[in-house]
Amino acid sequence: MAPFATFAQDTPGSHFIENWDLDGNGAVSLDEITERCGDVFIMFDRDEDGLLSAQEYVLFDETRAADMRSNVGEHGKGAGGMQIGMSLEFNDTNADGVVSKDEFVSNSAALLTRMDKDADGNVTPADFGQRNKERLNRLPRNLGASRN
Repeated sequence: MAPFATFAQDTPGSHFIENWDLDGNGAVSLDEITERCGDVFIMFDRDEDGLLSAQEYVLFDETRAADMRSNVGEHGKGAGGMQIGMSLEFNDTNADGVVSKDEFVSNSAALLTRMDKDADGNVTPADFGQRNKERLNRLPRNLGASRN
């Protein structure tokens, strides 16, 4: 059961809140983002070498794009900040073409800042605003597939 299951399924941001709000209080804190970023990293580090390669990022990008399409009614304007904040370009802070777990997790505060539209220190449904189904439906089916 989702930690904060009282959200209506079509509430902007509900999908993110349900998956990232670890204490179920309806708001996602920096500590929760940091923990979940670590979990996400482990999930996509397929060869368990402590790095997300460009190839692993292709799978990561495709999975995020599919998730966005399948949950289109539950995202809002804050979803774009999340997608950018998960990207290779955002997280490859030393520009070596791969992302270490330290790079990925260390960017948690920057991710929070991107998503926290009202600057209250937490991500809440208010940070997602109105849904934009048309924009989300235009997400490429193979986001990131052009990488080597």
